[in-house]
Amino acid sequence: MNDYKAPGLALANMWVGFIAFAAAVLLGVYQVVERIDLVPALKSPELYFGSVSTHGVLMGFVLTTFLIMGYGYYTATTSLKQPLWNKPLAWFGFYLAVIGVLMAAAPLLTGNASVLFTFYPPLVAHPTFYIGAVLLVVGSWVWCLEMIMSTMKWKKANPGETIPLAMYGTTANAIMWLFTSLGVAAEVLFQLLPWSLGLIDTVDVGLARTLFSWTLHAIVYFWLFPAYIAFYTLMPKQAGGKLLSDQMGRLAFIMLLVISVPIGFHHLYMDPFQAAGWKFLHMTGTMLVAVPTLITGFTIIASMEIAGRLRGGKGLFGWIGKLPWNNPMVLATGLAMLMLTFGGFGGVINASYSMNVMIHNTQWVTGHFHLIFGGTTVIMYFAIAYYLWPKMTGKELHSNGMALKQLWLWFIGMLVLTLPWHQLGLDGQPRRISSTPYDAELVEKWIIPEMAMIVGGVILLISALMLVYNLYRTHGNQVAVAVPEVEYAEPVHSIARMPHLMNSFGFWVGLIIVYLVASYGYPIAQFFLMETFGAVPWSI
Repeated sequence: MNDYKAPGLALANMWVGFIAFAAAVLLGVYQVVERIDLVPALKSPELYFGSVSTHGVLMGFVLTTFLIMGYGYYTATTSLKQPLWNKPLAWFGFYLAVIGVLMAAAPLLTGNASVLFTFYPPLVAHPTFYIGAVLLVVGSWVWCLEMIMSTMKWKKANPGETIPLAMYGTTANAIMWLFTSLGVAAEVLFQLLPWSLGLIDTVDVGLARTLFSWTLHAIVYFWLFPAYIAFYTLMPKQAGGKLLSDQMGRLAFIMLLVISVPIGFHHLYMDPFQAAGWKFLHMTGTMLVAVPTLITGFTIIASMEIAGRLRGGKGLFGWIGKLPWNNPMVLATGLAMLMLTFGGFGGVINASYSMNVMIHNTQWVTGHFHLIFGGTTVIMYFAIAYYLWPKMTGKELHSNGMALKQLWLWFIGMLVLTLPWHQLGLDGQPRRISSTPYDAELVEKWIIPEMAMIVGGVILLISALMLVYNLYRTHGNQVAVAVPEVEYAEPVHSIARMPHLMNSFGFWVGLIIVYLVASYGYPIAQFFLMETFGAVPWSI
């Protein structure tokens, strides 16, 4: 029955991601302990920044990339009900990405790649780190090709049919990642790697930051896409209902695909390298990208209400209590929506050109980032794993009760960790520093929230270990799964086919190219004109 599903390929990718995740959470606990000098023997700025860099790379690049690839491979086969387009090539991409991770790990663990998640020069890493990062990205490009070609293969075999929603979102994410990863790939290949090898004497810092910004925020939606796909295609069925609107899901995926790529300058509001007009353009795009999030929030909550009322819920809020909260997918969705609400509010402040000045480079940004990514996104990764592991292994989940406790612990730990960060940011505590040896009266005010950070970090570590243990024990479970098929949600109103424009990615790809040229092409051209002529004839 599983001959076309490639469960081994999906499992291999997802296990690499979760192993990296467990290591990253352990490093995160060390950082919050070291930062407030709780254990003087652990005090080491070199170790701290090496840990921060390793934590960021493991969480932001390794966990996400491998989880997304594994989930994508399994989604492609189960939603399209056909073999993967080129399975040997997919395995090649997996091994290439693993080799890249191992290459990057060596300089990270030896303190020779303490360049943080952003790779910003003038910080420079050992060449092996950059080569490893490139191999990881190229491995992910193989996944993108697999997803696009699998969709094209299905379209050829099913002319005029509507692409299944799960694969529609997965393909949109693959196309988006191909575009957004070009920024960091160009920065590494043409600037950072030659510089680290000594082939060039210096780099243009402004151009490097501009290229990384191309990737910097759109990568967040690369991470978030699987969570949204699970919201729309897995949760409604698990809740006992139907998806409110298939069309809204497709609209949200298309909006994320088009709008999310050219908005990275909102991370560079305080930088002097880009003109104010381009920053304003990116701010506008950032505000627009909130729309698919609002669409998703409304559609998913409405879908949960449908399920609750089908299960006998009465009154205005009676449906909430009728939902099967003992189902990990349903529980994770509810908790994710709460964290998305809090984190989304912070994101609007980050994106505002004026309000960003108050919290730029403070712990507020750290809190927002972890609440959206570590909270909303990662908790749905857990739910996806809990749902798919029995399907991929043919074994019953080791402990559903442990899964529920793990999800609650992650939610509680994330709030205990991130809410104090928001407060510290408003109080002026900077991020990206290993200690605060100044202004004793001010620093003393930070002790209570900093202690809360440690409590939150420990809770998250316990939760992470429970996840890995539960998944590991599932492999050895002697109880076979009765229903091995993935059950995708049905919409309230079925659709025979979508409008051609909505069901074709070609138009949207063209629109992205135009948008990219407008928002990044001209600013990047400015850097080259400045290098050549010392001035540019136009700037906004």
